[in-house]
Amino acid sequence: MEKYKVGKVLGDGTFGSVVKAVNTQTGHVVAIKRMKSKYTKWEDCVNLQEIRALVRFHHPNIVNLYELIKLNNELYFVFEFLDQNVYQLMKGMDKPLPEVQIRNIIFQTLQGLAYMHRHGYFHRDLKPENLLESNGIVKIADFGLAREIRAKPPFTEYVSTRWYRAPEVILRSTNYNSPVDIFAMGAIMAELYCHWPLFPGSSERDQLTKICQVMGTPTKEEWPDGYKLAGNLGLQFPKFDARNLA
Repeated sequence: MEKYKVGKVLGDGTFGSVVKAVNTQTGHVVAIKRMKSKYTKWEDCVNLQEIRALVRFHHPNIVNLYELIKLNNELYFVFEFLDQNVYQLMKGMDKPLPEVQIRNIIFQTLQGLAYMHRHGYFHRDLKPENLLESNGIVKIADFGLAREIRAKPPFTEYVSTRWYRAPEVILRSTNYNSPVDIFAMGAIMAELYCHWPLFPGSSERDQLTKICQVMGTPTKEEWPDGYKLAGNLGLQFPKFDARNLA
């Protein structure tokens, strides 16, 4: 870590904090993520799902991992640095982004997502904050919750920020897969065009209501597994017809 001069804090999450830094040997600006858990063995570090995913990815729309450093039982990820995330990009505007820019963000994100899925992983936490942007280039970041598509369930119940969470995850299914990323991507696309979150639920129950208000209530024939999940939680789907957002 001696070669890095640490600057401002960029973010602080559940699993780690991120700072901006400069490699004093090369002058390159990087983002360094320090994990909050302690690691005594190098094997535990390299077997982290985030590491196993990132070392397999080599795509222009997925953030690059430059280096992995273990120092005094602390683990550091050294990533390429991008200026901002898509949430910050939207927040800085008082109206929706130009359509050509929205299309560019969507296209690049879908390119990275398709590559990830083809290589056997799904992200599980897609949201505007995890889409980094710099000079028109968009890259998917934060693979702390990523899982292998071929991995056998059950998966953890809590994944992704609530507003981008697929209905099956809201209903606490542990048997889900890459389609949860597609649902999140749809919510992000709508937010880019509308300039407000599509499903801003204040709780899991309210989140389900918000989804049904926009997409309409599924029937038992359309989604029998969903009704079974809801029944296990003592929930009933609120009755709504699909809404046109245009």
